[in-house]
Amino acid sequence: MKKLLLGTALFSLMSSLVFADGAGGVNDKTVITKRDGAEIYAVSCAGCHMPDGKGAVGAGFYPSLVNNPKLQQPAYPSIVVLYGLHGMPALGGILDDEQIANVVNYVRSNFNGIDKGITAKDVTPMRVKDYQYNDLN
Repeated sequence: MKKLLLGTALFSLMSSLVFADGAGGVNDKTVITKRDGAEIYAVSCAGCHMPDGKGAVGAGFYPSLVNNPKLQQPAYPSIVVLYGLHGMPALGGILDDEQIANVVNYVRSNFNGIDKGITAKDVTPMRVKDYQYNDLN
């Protein structure tokens, strides 16, 4: 039973990453190729947090990103995207620093009205040297 649940969960995760964008948002190595924050959100975040950012509850809990006080400072969402949190996978292995900054800026601006952005140079020191990200393949 555990293997069935684990397999189902893994398939669900992979489906949301690999099949989320039929227009080529994910390449054959499961690296997100999109550069725009809105496009990255659509391919890698909207499947759980919903296109409107309001989150969902069901097979899991996917917090709302709308008017979320945890997103007031850019470091928190950047670190969550890099390393994951609770059920969210670490995306630092499939997104580069610029992509992380772009998607964090999109979420903070679009769903929280925060115009002050973060840059790739701000994300770079948040990465732990030689960190072994989970293989999402």
